[in-house]
Formats: sequence, structure tokens, C-alpha cells
Amino acid sequence: MRVPLAILLGLALVSFAAPAARADDANTAYVVTYFETAPADTGKARSLLQQFARSSRKESGNLRIEVLQRIGQPDQFVILEAWLDKDAHAAHLAAGNTAQFREKLKPLLRGPYDERPHTGLSVGAVKAAPAGEARAAAVYAVTHVDIVPKEKDTGVAMVKQLAEDGRKDAGNVRFDALTQASRPNHMTVVEIWTDRKAAEGHGVAAHKKQFREKLMPLSGSLYDERLYKAFN
Repeated sequence: MRVPLAILLGLALVSFAAPAARADDANTAYVVTYFETAPADTGKARSLLQQFARSSRKESGNLRIEVLQRIGQPDQFVILEAWLDKDAHAAHLAAGNTAQFREKLKPLLRGPYDERPHTGLSVGAVKAAPAGEARAAAVYAVTHVDIVPKEKDTGVAMVKQLAEDGRKDAGNVRFDALTQASRPNHMTVVEIWTDRKAAEGHGVAAHKKQFREKLMPLSGSLYDERLYKAFN
């Protein structure tokens, strides 16, 4: 039986359509980890991270894990994790894969393994991270925002609005604002841009410049924005 051309085209569109975006659940546990290695050991660290990420993605409750290397300072790394809930993250911490990774990484470090659990402040619909050629061009920005305690509520509202506005900027793939679990006046902003030009365009957008100006008198530290490339 011959299948009509219109049906074949429709099936093709369904087959190649991107997965439907969804929002993370309110219970989602986010983790942002920073560490630095000896410059001579960056290759070893990359290899360990890739193995760790592959194994972690197979664990129950893992939503995603991305491993990043800082642009211009290749001895600095970040791990971005999202877990179904705190219990899933706790199980991951107790897993043999995690213990083995940290044990092998330890001799390469030149500073502490800085793991920071977070909760979601403003998290948009989840889109797949760039892959293939798109990943090579994509730029991640990870920013630590520290608000003086007495201005916490004002600062939280500003960071939340920044995320909502940033998602509308040209070239944005993801723009999430997270709150550090142990210090609610400390936040982490995670952005993915299609390329460096898009990231720079956001940096000079009117709403971003206004945010930076209003944030300065409320901030407890420098605005620490760092750019990375993924090597999942």
C-alpha cells in the first residue's frame, strides 16, 4: 500500500522535532561545584570529569549534569548538576562513582573542591544543552551574586527579574537563577548563549546595565561573572 506524501512528511516532522520543554519541579536539587587544578593537570581533570558525568547521568534521579572549563583559564572547572530531589542528590553523593571520582581528582587540585547545593529561584523551561557544532560555539556564563543580608529580599527580586528578562534576549538558550541552600543571600546565575556574540550582546543590554547599577550598593562582593565552554 502506498502511503500518501503528506503523511510521510508529517511523520518526518514528528521524528525530528525537539523534545517538549518542561519546567523543573519545585523539589529539584541543583548543585554548582567549582574547583581548580594544577595547570599541568587540566587534561587529566577533563578526562576524569567526562567519565564522572557519563556515569552520573545513569544514576536514578539525575536530570542533567554539565561539565565546564573556564575560557582563558583552563585550570578552572565547574560542574552543573540537577537532581530530582535532595534524596536523589544524597544517593549520588553516597555512590561509588562519586567517591572514586573525588579520590582520583584530589591529587590534581590546587584548592578545595567547592560544592554548593542550591534551590531554584527562577528556572525557565528546560531546553537541551547545545550539542555537536552548536556546543562548540555555545558559551556558558556562571555568576556568583552576593547580597548584603539586610538587602536580601531586594536583591533576590532583582536577580529573579534579571533571569526573566535575560531569557528574552537574542541567542539565549538557558537563563536560570539559583539560591544557595545554606546562604539565601548568595545566588548563582547560570546562562547558556548560542555564541560569544550573543553573550556580549546580553552584557550591554539596557536591562542588564540597569541591573548592574542597582546591584552595586547592595552587593557584598564583586560581580563575579565567568565564561565557560562545555565538554560533556
